[in-house]
Amino acid sequence: MRADISRKVEAAALVAAAIDRFGHLDIVVNNGGIVAYASIEESSEELYRRLFDANVLGIFLLTQAALKYLERGASIINISSGSTKMTPPQSSLYSATKGAVDIFSRVLARELGPRGIRVNTVNPGLVETEGTRSGGFLEGASRSWAEQAAALGRIGQVDDIAPVVAFLASDDARWLTGEVLYATGGMG
Repeated sequence: MRADISRKVEAAALVAAAIDRFGHLDIVVNNGGIVAYASIEESSEELYRRLFDANVLGIFLLTQAALKYLERGASIINISSGSTKMTPPQSSLYSATKGAVDIFSRVLARELGPRGIRVNTVNPGLVETEGTRSGGFLEGASRSWAEQAAALGRIGQVDDIAPVVAFLASDDARWLTGEVLYATGGMG
């Protein structure tokens, strides 16, 4: 199901569809968002709103819609970005949205901890995805910078991040909440 999670009705419909299909909700992975880099001079109010709506408001609305179904032992995993640590040029708005996700997650971990619900954040480096591919981040200077910045000398793959998310969703991570895990291949 496709949904614009920055719209309350669509976020709620996405959660309802998951409940209809699976009957319950134990894990929420907030992985929706957009990537856009621009210098401060090239940035606009429109870009600001588009980034904050997709990357921050969307996570808030989806989490809020899911909360009424989550019980003790549930796990919320928010996907942020390694840009919050690496602070690449021209990423001020994008990185600010991801910094907001980190803080939102840490505060929510304290708020939901007494209910037995864990909240953690995964902050990947440059990962080959549909979004990074279509945004041109896998070519030229962006890719070169990411490969040089990574101790492992390459960009990430979805299969590098998925096990980290699966771990946080599992009972093996039962003592982790409010954590920000950088999965960047050693960047920054």
